[in-house]
Amino acid sequence: MDWIIGLLGAAVVAGAAFYKKSLTLSGFAAAVLMGTVYYGAGNLFWFGTLLLFFITSTLLSKFKKERKAELEKSYAKTGNRDAGQVWANGGLGMLLCLCYAIWPHVAWQLAFVGVMATVTSDTWATEFGSLSRKPPRSILNGKVLAPGTSGGVSVLGTAAALAGGVLIGIGAWGFGYAIGMPGLPLWLWALIGGISGSAGAFADSYLGATVQMMRSCTVCGREVEVDSHCGQPTVYVRGWRWMSNDRVNSISSIFGGLVALAGILFIL
Repeated sequence: MDWIIGLLGAAVVAGAAFYKKSLTLSGFAAAVLMGTVYYGAGNLFWFGTLLLFFITSTLLSKFKKERKAELEKSYAKTGNRDAGQVWANGGLGMLLCLCYAIWPHVAWQLAFVGVMATVTSDTWATEFGSLSRKPPRSILNGKVLAPGTSGGVSVLGTAAALAGGVLIGIGAWGFGYAIGMPGLPLWLWALIGGISGSAGAFADSYLGATVQMMRSCTVCGREVEVDSHCGQPTVYVRGWRWMSNDRVNSISSIFGGLVALAGILFIL
C-alpha cells in the first residue's frame, strides 16, 4: 500500500510541476520513480523532506523570474529540471533511504538531511544570490565577479543557503515527529541542517571555481556553463571536461552528507 501511495503522491506533485514547466518529460519520469521509492521504501520522513526541497526550490525558481532570466542563459541547468538534475539532487537521498530500509540507523537519517540540506541550500543561494544588488565575490580570492559566474558568493546568497539548510532540518524533525519516528531534538536537526547545508553549498561554489568544466561566450566574453550563448557556440576555457554541473551537485551533496554525519558525535 505504501508503494501505491508513494506512486500516486509523486505522480500528482511531479505532474503539477511538469504542467507548470518546472520539469521536463524525463524529469517528470525520474521524479515519479524517485518519489515512489522514497515513500514505498521509506515513509513521510524521507518523502516529506524531499517534497520540502522540491516545492520550495520550484517556487523560488519562479520568484522574480524576469530579473533572473538573463543569468539563467549562462547556467547548464535552469528551473526546468531534466532527469539528470533530478537524479543529481535526489538520487543520493534515495540510496540512503534504501539503506535505512535494509538497516535502520540514525546515521542514514543524518546523512540524508545533510544531502537534502545541501541541495536546498545551493538552490536557495543561487535563486536569492542572483537577486543581490551587490556583485558576487570569488570564493577563492574575494575578487568581484560578474553576476552568475560559477564560484561566486554573496552575503544574500550565503544567508539564503543557511536558511534553506535550517528549514530542511526543521522539516525533517517535523515529518519524523508526525509519524512517531525516534529521532533527535528540533534544535539539533536545525543545527545539523544549517551547518551541513551551508558547508555543501560552499563546496559546490569551490568546485565551480576550480574544477567544474566552464566555457566562454565568443560574443560577450562571459564565462558560462552552456554550449551556446548569444546565439553562438561557446568554447572551453577551464576545468575538468567531465566535471559537469550535475556531477558538482552530486559531489557537494556527498560532502554535505558527511558533514551532517559528524552530528552523530552529539548522540554517542
